[in-house]
Amino acid sequence: MPPTRRMVERARDLRRKMTAPEVRLWQWLRTPPGGFRFRKQHPAEPYVFDFYCPAAKLVIEVDGEAHSRGDQPKRDAARDEWCAQQGMRVIRIAATDVMRDLDAVSRAIMIACKEEGADFPSTAFGGPPPHAAHGEE
Repeated sequence: MPPTRRMVERARDLRRKMTAPEVRLWQWLRTPPGGFRFRKQHPAEPYVFDFYCPAAKLVIEVDGEAHSRGDQPKRDAARDEWCAQQGMRVIRIAATDVMRDLDAVSRAIMIACKEEGADFPSTAFGGPPPHAAHGEE
């Protein structure tokens, strides 16, 4: 079902108001990495995704600190469940990780894109996979 005019306008507004971590990640995603094309602030009634890759059915959400407060974790879980019901996978990436280690974030995204049909868990509040160069496991 196509998005409503209201959702399209909301997505346009969000594109104009992207956060610094979203802008930084978009600079990499727009290339298109690994041949995967991404859309920014993609409307999918009733939500607008930060980034979406149709070929991989992958939603990428960049979560700031506010996503850990109040009822936001519950709302994020409901969104993730809705996406799963639509056949989409969601990865949540902490905004601080985008700013601190874009290389590790980009590797996690490429892994998610290439593992079609994989049950990729949300990475919110845990960040991307460990960075081997830092001796992490």
